[in-house]
Amino acid sequence: MNILVVCTGNACRSQMLHGFLKQYLGFNVYSAGIETHGVNPIAIRVMKEVNIDIADHQSNLIDDYQDMRFDYLITVCNRANEMCPTFSHNLKKIHYSFEDPSLSLGTESQVIDEFRRVRDQINQFAKQLSIRLPIAL
Repeated sequence: MNILVVCTGNACRSQMLHGFLKQYLGFNVYSAGIETHGVNPIAIRVMKEVNIDIADHQSNLIDDYQDMRFDYLITVCNRANEMCPTFSHNLKKIHYSFEDPSLSLGTESQVIDEFRRVRDQINQFAKQLSIRLPIAL
């Protein structure tokens, strides 16, 4: 099974879901953005806290994957859902919008706490998907 996770910049939310799904499902998981912003170092940090290393992930454009076949396309923000290009093959699309933790303001501690909050929401979503996706095939 091939899964593509998409958000605006492929920096935080899609990278986190990519990490969780890879851990829970072990399938081929990829992530991309409508733009590329580089993988956010705070996202790397908070994922490492839950023993998932995304430090070697890269921020990729969705256009890089146009020729690949995916079983699922998962968008994790409204902008990606609206702007995501159409793939030529039949795939199942799932959308759930998470807040962008990189937009949070405050002290360093407050920003990190926001990343953790979003990470934990994404983790719960990934756990639900890990139960549903294998059954849906």
